[in-house]
Amino acid sequence: MLDFETLGRHFRDDGVVKLDAVLDPDDLHQARACYDWSLNNPGPHGKGGGWLEAGEETFEDKANPGAPAVYRSFLETGPLADLAASLWGGGETWFMYEQVFKKSGPCRRTPWHQDASYLAVDGAHLIVFWFNFAPLAKAEALEFVRGSHNGPLYNGSTCNINDPTEPIYPEEQLPRLPDIDRSRKDWDIVSWAVEPGDVIAFHPKILHGGGATNDAVRETLSLRFFGADTTYAPRPGPCGPRIAGLHDSLKTGDPFRHPAFLKLL
Repeated sequence: MLDFETLGRHFRDDGVVKLDAVLDPDDLHQARACYDWSLNNPGPHGKGGGWLEAGEETFEDKANPGAPAVYRSFLETGPLADLAASLWGGGETWFMYEQVFKKSGPCRRTPWHQDASYLAVDGAHLIVFWFNFAPLAKAEALEFVRGSHNGPLYNGSTCNINDPTEPIYPEEQLPRLPDIDRSRKDWDIVSWAVEPGDVIAFHPKILHGGGATNDAVRETLSLRFFGADTTYAPRPGPCGPRIAGLHDSLKTGDPFRHPAFLKLL
């Protein structure tokens, strides 16, 4: 039995919690079917390369316009929407979008970043559920700077292999990312090994990175949700969610809503 009073407090304070064995075999079967559909039906944002470029086979996709219809059954019958609301302390919940990753062969680590730097949304009721379909060692899992979601919003990273802090926006707009790997002892870094059924839940403003792979295949599904307190917050340059008409219909501070987002609770 999960203690949501404690988990919710840790989510609010730390920005990240591990949820052990919250996806049962049927949930994983449904999630796997969604993931495989995404691999076989790339959307307009599907790609290889980028910071995955060292891998023998790499793929990333996000916000595929066809995904909500395919993912809907899993989202409505699975536990994730209820888990999000429980960690927030209740309230309405919408599905924002999916993100899929496949890495095989040696891939370099994901640079430190905040997802919120690339998303035009602010609020406490934001959550990313990140899980894998095979066991993943701690050394290959994501790392997080505990509590950093309560600090500054930094610039995005260009994922330059020679300078992972290289900014994507003008530096007078958002401060440059800190070089966390150069002074790791100065940061409160946490990470966990995961088994199938485990889920890492984190706020998109938390600093996170890692996930380098050696020879194993890593297949990851990341699902994003938002709640009633979220507001539209444009960034200094192009940003997501990449939903047609979203950025034309909202202004700063508006409730973050659009018909394309599936309401689950």
